[in-house]
Order: sequence, then structure tokens, then C-alpha cells
Amino acid sequence: MTKPQVAVIGTGGTIASIGKGPLDLLDYGANETMLHVDEIIARFPEVHEVADILPIRFEAIPSPNVFFPEWKALVLQIETLAREHQDLAGIVVTHGTASLEETAYFLNLTLHVDLPVVVVGSQRPASALSTDAGMNLVNAVRTAAATDSRGLGVLVLLNDEIHAAREVTKTATYRLQTFRSPDFGVLGHADSDAIAYYRRPIRRRAPNTEFDIRSLEALPRVDIVYAYTGSDGTAVRAFVEAGAQGIVSAGFAPGFCGPGDLEPLAEAVRHGIVVVQSTRAGSGRTFKSTRLIKHGFLIADNLNPQKARLLLALALTVTREPGEIARIFAEY
Repeated sequence: MTKPQVAVIGTGGTIASIGKGPLDLLDYGANETMLHVDEIIARFPEVHEVADILPIRFEAIPSPNVFFPEWKALVLQIETLAREHQDLAGIVVTHGTASLEETAYFLNLTLHVDLPVVVVGSQRPASALSTDAGMNLVNAVRTAAATDSRGLGVLVLLNDEIHAAREVTKTATYRLQTFRSPDFGVLGHADSDAIAYYRRPIRRRAPNTEFDIRSLEALPRVDIVYAYTGSDGTAVRAFVEAGAQGIVSAGFAPGFCGPGDLEPLAEAVRHGIVVVQSTRAGSGRTFKSTRLIKHGFLIADNLNPQKARLLLALALTVTREPGEIARIFAEY
């Protein structure tokens, strides 16, 4: 039986890291050794049992170093692969877990290819005793190759669980079950006998997206203001001074900023800066309160602050009209 062909793009992270020994589970970055994707695959040759692998060297860097230049290059790389390899069943992107959810969501908003794309990482380095790197990689390849994965947008795979890019977030520093979709749960599981799905996302996603980043040199600046008792607007004023075109308020639940931040944020709106109200709570929707409407703030729905920042930045590439930005947050 012919195996499916899956491309694997390597961007670094824990899944690519080699520590000083099998018990080096936390401080492995100090070893400064990170594998390229073909070297990861060589370390876990079992992946060849589930697909014909096309390894694509990209970068080998920690995921906090990944931002718009890397995202744009990834989008172009994925679209080139889809165009030049018509027989590809799917694409896997290996990635560090620190910012994995942001890369996955950004790809979900900007890719224009109708292939399954699965972003995968690991909590333990490839060199660790009982590392999750190998099994996660195998299951990501299986998920990317599964016909049922088409049409679901960009997916995230760790710990045998398949998540939608929009909904998933990292919730723990060390635990293997760190990635969770707080409001809705997993889409399905990568079990040893099957890739089993139980629900589908309904929000707009790749490839049905209005955002095109191919001509962009940078994203509009959008910053996040974190609510805490006693905050006095200093961060808001600094972001405005730095040239922010948008600000996400990571507010108190169910969705309001601190009293000291309210007037500086309202002033920002009066000067044409878009303010979107999210929450620091970790799950749940924000709502159109009287105060938000009065000051012209928009709502992030249930997007966490870091994802609301990305959607707002992309929205600002196509419109500055508040009603249209509100429509984007309602659709995506």
C-alpha cells in the first residue's frame, strides 16, 4: 500500500533541542544544541512507517524568536510546497511550545492552501528520557495525512490531542497535557488505531480568509495592556507614544480594564487607535458593556489577548473602520 506524502517543516523549539543528558528536562537551552528537521526525523525514524516524509529545513530557533518575518516566510513556504508538490497529503510544522499557539493561529488566518497543516511541538527535549517529541511528531504526520483533517483549518497536535488553532492555548509550564482548548475542548484524538474527530470549528479559517500578507513588510503595531489592581495608564501611554495602531486590553473578567487605564484607553480611541477588550481570565467571552460602547472599545469575543492581538493587527491591514473590525472579530 502506498504511503501518503507529508512535508515536515522544522522551526526549532524544544522538539528540536538536545540537552546535556537524558534527565536534562528543563535547562536544556543552556546546551545550545538544536537539530534541524531532517536530524529530528533521523532521531525518530518511526515516522517513516506512517508516511513518506519530505523534510524542509527552515530554522532552528526558540519559538519566542518567531514573529512576522518567520510567519511570512512560513506562509510562502507552505504555499510553495502545495503548489509544487500536488501529491502532498498534508504539512507538519515543528515548533517550540512557548509561542506555538500564536504561530498556529496566524497561519490559520493567512494561509490560502486547502491542505491540512498541523503544528506540533513537545514539552521535553528530543534527548530526554521519556521525551514526547517522537510520538508527537508521528501523530502530527498521521493527522496531517488523514483525509478527515481537511477543511478544519490549521491544527495543533500534542499529547495525542488534536486542537483547533483558534481555540488552543498553553496552560502549564512543564506538564505534557499543557495544551488545552478551554471553552470547547479537543477536536479529536490521534489514537494508535485511528485519527478520530468528534467536532468541527465553525469560525472562518484557512483557506477561507480575507487576509493576504504576501505584500506586507511588517504588521501594524498592536500592544497588550494587562489589567492589575493599581495600574495607572502608564503602559497605555507608553504604547501610544511608541506608535501603537491598536491596543488589546487584557482586562479583568468578564471584560473591563482597570480604572486607571480607562481614560488613557478612551483617549487612545479618540486619537484613532483601535482598542479591543479581551480578558486575562483564560477563557470565556467579553461582552458589549455600556462602558465599552460609550468609549468606543471593541470586544475580542473569547480570543485570549495574544490571539486578539494578531487578529487586530491583521484586521488593520485591510480596514480601520471600527464596524468592519467588529465584523472581523465576530467572523474569525
